[in-house]
Amino acid sequence: MAVESVHHFTDATFESEVLSNPGVTLVDFWAEWCGPCRALAPTIDAIATEFGDKIRVGKVDTDKNPGVSTDYGIMSIPTVMIFKNGQVVDKVVGLANKERLAVVLNKHLA
Repeated sequence: MAVESVHHFTDATFESEVLSNPGVTLVDFWAEWCGPCRALAPTIDAIATEFGDKIRVGKVDTDKNPGVSTDYGIMSIPTVMIFKNGQVVDKVVGLANKERLAVVLNKHLA
């Protein structure tokens, strides 16, 4: 069950919703057929709930949005990228737990 605060970014909206965001944005690059991606989904929902208004959280379906996926060199999914003021500041490739993602996020919120 997806959390309302998890956005769905597309090739068409990525610039306005992620690159133009003046804060911290977590982007989960995933695909429907990817088992580890589906396993990560509840963690992404929990991060969105826990961090609330401090960060923006969203997903990019790599199959439906090949442009942004190619632009950021996504070779393995799931890949979680952290953007701050429109720039990539961190990346976690593979299945990660909530604690690991929280540590990475807190580093960029300090």
